[in-house]
Parts: sequence; C-alpha cells; structure tokens
Amino acid sequence: MARHGHVHNGLEIAARAASVAVRDSKAPARATLTFPPEAFAPFLEALKKGR
Repeated sequence: MARHGHVHNGLEIAARAASVAVRDSKAPARATLTFPPEAFAPFLEALKKGR
C-alpha cells in the first residue's frame, strides 16, 4: 500500500477510488482492513465513541 493518507498513532490510511484501506504502519506485512468508502466514516465515528 502506498502512503497516500495520513499516519497517526501507527496507522496508515489510503483512500482509493473503490475503497479505503487501513493498516498498522509498525507492522505493514500484517493484514489490511479495507472498507467501502461509504462505510469508513461510520467506522471512524464508532471508534471515537469507543465501540
């Protein structure tokens, strides 16, 4: 995954045309979470609320 997004607390976020990918920048060989763009904002809101 190229570094197109923001790096914050060890996370890389890459916005692509059909998805948003998130991975741990400290362990880039591990799994990447991929979301449809319309699901990413609700995911972030849930994280902020501690869910």
